[in-house]
Parts: sequence; structure tokens; C-alpha cells
Amino acid sequence: MQVKTHELSNGNGLNVTVSNVGCAIISLKVPDKNGQPRDIVLGLDKAEDYLGKHFYLGVIIGRIGNRIGNGKFTLDGKEYRLNTNDGKHHLHGGTEGFDKKIWNIDEATAQKIVFSYVSPDGEENYPGQLTVRCTYTLSNDNALRIDYYAETDTKTICNLTNHSYFNLEGFDAKNIYDHTMQINASKLTSVDESLIPTGAFYLVEGTPFDFNKPKTIGEVIEKAGAVNNTGGFDHNYVLNGTSPAATVTAPSSGIKMTVTTDMPGMQFYSGNFIDGSVTGKGVTYQKHSGFCLETQLFPDTINQPNFPSCIVEKGKPVTSFTEFKFGTV
Repeated sequence: MQVKTHELSNGNGLNVTVSNVGCAIISLKVPDKNGQPRDIVLGLDKAEDYLGKHFYLGVIIGRIGNRIGNGKFTLDGKEYRLNTNDGKHHLHGGTEGFDKKIWNIDEATAQKIVFSYVSPDGEENYPGQLTVRCTYTLSNDNALRIDYYAETDTKTICNLTNHSYFNLEGFDAKNIYDHTMQINASKLTSVDESLIPTGAFYLVEGTPFDFNKPKTIGEVIEKAGAVNNTGGFDHNYVLNGTSPAATVTAPSSGIKMTVTTDMPGMQFYSGNFIDGSVTGKGVTYQKHSGFCLETQLFPDTINQPNFPSCIVEKGKPVTSFTEFKFGTV
């Protein structure tokens, strides 16, 4: 299948270039406070590069976003052992997840593109043939909406998300420390030393993880990174269910991003594992070059009975959406 790119534009300054490799968002240009376009996502030079190493820059993650502990789960009494690619754990769909697949382009217009992919039974050792669609739509009020759809011919599991790394000062800015973050969540899913949930919840009030009131990422990232030795933020927030889920602003550009979703969780990841080994758009990306807000079900949710269900039943498609809206302050 041929690797392709497509440019979306709403005529109001929002321009997005996407690829059918992993549905990658290669660039996302929005007007800054002076009306000048800034590309605010970390990306690679060309679509073919997404077939190689890329730290999941801008791609769709599947079948399961985030981690599955020990790479195994039980469904209807049968144990499934998935490919492991994060030590003994399964991360972001395994050794070759949806981010490395060349998706079909079902529809492409100036403000909308629809990708689809059929994941065969047994891929990465998941059960069932899973058919997924991902739709990117630009609105006239400068929002990028992502709609997800999945259906299966046999009971399976699915948790799709987008893994864009944002830097609202521009993809070539040094780091994200000056960004002001607000997250509408009062707790996290607690994790062990390998970032697998324990099943318990962690109240954020009075901790470095509390973003219920706006604060800069830089003032708390070191303290947050000392917890579980993460090197920064890599934690699933349990969203309060009111909009927006998150608001982020950057002082130099004046760009503001609000995140709205119907998903119950959101992973705030501060690019802790980016190590200078990936270059794109003339920039060598370093630790904390960008941040991700991965809307999702909870990590390892299939193995935690008190977490939201990621099970997809035959004849019962599942859908979700996330919207990133841009403006200035």
C-alpha cells in the first residue's frame, strides 16, 4: 500500500498535515498571538519516516494504548499473552502496533480525513478481527477533532488514543517548562515502579500532580519525576467529567489549547524518554521537548475490575472523541 500525506486547512489559520502511516499528525500549524503560524507538534521529515523509530510522535495507538501488565489478560476464561515491548509489559499495541501500519484513506476533503485499518485475528496475539476508523476534522473555530470507531467479529479489547507531542511555543522550542497547565482531575491511577496500576487511586491535592489550579510544568516536573522514578510526568489522570479536560497556554506564543473528550482518563506525559536519537523538521528532539495529553481508558484496565471496561463485543461498536481547540491569550 502506498504511503501518502494529506493537508487539512480550515481557511482560518489552522493547517494540519497527516500521513496514512499510523494516522500520524506530522505538523499542526496554528496562529500565535501575533497572527503568525506556528507548527506546535513534534514530527518527522516525511511520511515514510514513521515506519521507523519515532517515540510515537503524533500517531494513533492501538489496539491498546498505554500498558498491559506482564503482557497478558484473561477474556471469557482464556488467557492471552501479548507481545511484550516494555520490559515484561505490553506497551502501545506491542512490537508493531497501529502506529506502524499503513492505513486506508476512505475519505479526504479540505477539512476532514477518514482513515481505516483492519487488524486481523491474532495480530500481536490479540483475539478477533478488529476494524477501526479514525477521523480528523477541522472546525471553522480552530479545533481539531479526532473521532474513533472500532468493531469486532469476536470479543476483544481496544483502547485507542493519539500520541501527539505538543509544544505551544513551536516544535523547535527547547522544552515545555514555561507552559501553564490546568487539568480537571482530582486523582490519578496509582502505579508501581514499572508504571503498572495497582488498582488504587492517588489524590492529587497538595502534591506535584495537582493541576486543578493552573501552574507551570517546570515548577513541579522535577518533584513529579522523583515519584516512581519517571523523570517527569507519565501518569493517568482520572478526569472529573466536566469540560474542558485540560487547558494549556504558552507565554511567548500566546497560544492556548483546550482539550475536550468523552474518555474517562488522560495520560499526561512530558516526553521523559526522548533521548536525542530522533530528528525531525531539522530538530533533534530531547527530553521534555514536548508533552502528550493522551485521552484514554485507564492503563491495564482489562486487568483491573474497578476500572472502565475496554472490552468490545461483536455487533456492538465502540466510539469516542477528543477535541483540541486553539486560540490565544
